[in-house]
Amino acid sequence: MGARLIPKVGRVVRVVEEAPLVRTYHIRVEDLAEPQPGQFNVLYVKGFGEVVISISNFRYEGASAIAEHTVRTVGAVTSYIQTALNVGSPIGIRGPYGRGWPLKEFEGLDVLVVGGGIGLAPLRPILKHISRYRDRYGRLMLLYGARRPVDMLYKYEYGEYRAIPNSTMLFSIDMPYIGWSDYVGFVTDLIDRVSLDPEATVAYVCGPEVMMKVAASKLVKRGLREDRIFLSLERRCRCGIGVCGTCQLGHLFVCKDGPVFSYQEVKDYLAVGGL
Repeated sequence: MGARLIPKVGRVVRVVEEAPLVRTYHIRVEDLAEPQPGQFNVLYVKGFGEVVISISNFRYEGASAIAEHTVRTVGAVTSYIQTALNVGSPIGIRGPYGRGWPLKEFEGLDVLVVGGGIGLAPLRPILKHISRYRDRYGRLMLLYGARRPVDMLYKYEYGEYRAIPNSTMLFSIDMPYIGWSDYVGFVTDLIDRVSLDPEATVAYVCGPEVMMKVAASKLVKRGLREDRIFLSLERRCRCGIGVCGTCQLGHLFVCKDGPVFSYQEVKDYLAVGGL
C-alpha cells in the first residue's frame, strides 16, 4: 500500500472541452496499473491538494499509460486544474483505487446504463468494454440526460455508441431547447420508455444522488433485483484510501468498499436524508 500512496508524475497530453466547466484530461504516466471500469484515481496538484476523479477511459501507448479523467470545476483543486493545466503540464496521479462495476459476473445478460450529467464519465468504460467484448452480453441500452444539450458529455462518441450491435440509445434534457428533437424531461423518465426483461437485465447507474434513488426505485418496480442494480457513489470520496472518513456511509467507506455498490447494499442509507 505504501507505494500506492506516492503520486506518480504524469503529464497532460491532451485536453478536450466537453461542456461548460467540464474538460477531459488525457494524462500520460509510466507504470500505472490498468484499472477496472468504475475505479478512480487521485489527482494531485502541488500546492493545492488532491481530488478523486473517476477514470473515464484508459489505454496504453507503447510503454506508457494514458488515463482520461473528466473534471468538472466545483472546488479549489478542480478550479486550479481548469485554469492552469494545459498540454504539457505535470500532475500527480495515484491509484487506481476502489471497487469497479461488476461486468464479468453478468456476462450473458442485457445491460442497462443510466447516466445523468457528469455521471456518464464513470459509465463510459462500460460502453467501451461492451463494444470490445460484444458477444459476451445481450442487449445494450443507454439512457443519458443532462440539463441542456451543451452539458452532454462525449458527444463526439455517440456515433460509436450507436454502431454497437443490438443497442438502444435514448437521450433527454431537462428543459426545451430549439433544435432538440429527443425527449424533454428527466433521464429517469426514459426508464419507462424501454422494454426490459427484468430476469435477464443488469443496470449500472450514475448521476446526482436524487437521480440514482429515483432510477433504482423505478427499476425495482419494473422487476429488477436489487442486487442487479449498481450505483457509483464516488462523489463522496476525498482521500481515496479510507483515512479521512469523509465518505463514510453507515458502516461503509465509499472509497474502500465502493465506489460501486449494489442498490441492495446501500438502499437503507440512501433513504436517510443528509447521510
